[in-house]
Amino acid sequence: MKSKLILAGVLAVALPSALLLAQQVSHGAKTAHANLHPPTEIQWKDGPPSLPPGAKFAMLEGDPTREGMFVMRVRVPDGFHIPAHTHPKPERVTIIQGTFKLAMGDNPKLADARVLPVGTYGVWPPGMVHAVWVEGETIVQFHGQGPWIINYVNPADDPRNAGK
Repeated sequence: MKSKLILAGVLAVALPSALLLAQQVSHGAKTAHANLHPPTEIQWKDGPPSLPPGAKFAMLEGDPTREGMFVMRVRVPDGFHIPAHTHPKPERVTIIQGTFKLAMGDNPKLADARVLPVGTYGVWPPGMVHAVWVEGETIVQFHGQGPWIINYVNPADDPRNAGK
């Protein structure tokens, strides 16, 4: 009986200790990988074609043209304007640099725009009509669920229709 109690005591200490050590060993054996995007290393490309000329974008994660999560940054020059438009999914933005002016409603006007300073995070619902103006070179980070689609209220404002 005494040997059974000693064995039970040893197992009560040894088994949890062995499991803890096994967990530590397995964590140490894994190779961690992080995708980091310091500002000086971001690769800017022209487009996307759904935005007026002058926009540059950088894909940080995912693909906004496909189902699933994505993160992209858009850099636009001083005076850039995106006419009234909507999106079929919620739009989530973080202002990284510059001055971002957002006007909402059926007929968004610059005079009614709300100024969103650097550091602002915003989310607006699918189908909300809005327009954007910027002051200074502006960088905005978009994050959400793809596909990311922009539908201009006035088809003549859509840069994809230029020359048609």
